[in-house]
Amino acid sequence: MYARSTTVQAHRGSLDRGIALIRDEIMPAVLDTDGCVGMSVLVDRDSGRCIVTTAWETQEAMADSAAAVRPMRERAADMLGGSAQVDEWEIAYLHRDHSSSPGACTRVSWLRMDPDRMADGERMFRTEVMPEMEQTPGFCSASLMVDRAEGLCAASFAFDGEEAMAASRDRAMRMRAGTASELGAQVLEVGEFELVVAHLRVPELV
Repeated sequence: MYARSTTVQAHRGSLDRGIALIRDEIMPAVLDTDGCVGMSVLVDRDSGRCIVTTAWETQEAMADSAAAVRPMRERAADMLGGSAQVDEWEIAYLHRDHSSSPGACTRVSWLRMDPDRMADGERMFRTEVMPEMEQTPGFCSASLMVDRAEGLCAASFAFDGEEAMAASRDRAMRMRAGTASELGAQVLEVGEFELVVAHLRVPELV
């Protein structure tokens, strides 16, 4: 499975209109595209940052969709009032404890490591990070997206609400620091978001 993420630094006053456009018009069109298996939208209302991620059955399906989705992406970016940064990933891991509900939140950590250590990073995520994070009350789901050539990964954890996400911060910080130290990885950024759209048909990848 593969994913394309589009990040827009939006004007905060345009967020609700942009989200409505993505949810009501763009998402149905994208989901009708061959090979598309879902879409999610993360929003930080304080900063205006918006991340739209589409999931695809194969790398070929994602590539074949590029021309069709480009005008939709540009329309959404115009509505949000910012330019779009596009990144493509392999979905290395996805697990749902249960489906998200309104009010769900997501923490995303971006890390860079030696590409030769990527397999070690995936192993640690599966065997060490996930078993501990699953014990957090309110844990909903988790995913790991990787760019193997660049040594980049984006680890996401969704929670039932802001309170549950906040309660997990200390545990997440400890796990993130330990993982980065063992892998010789650099933590590039950590962001917390409202999960405003979660329409994913991606199967469990564990």
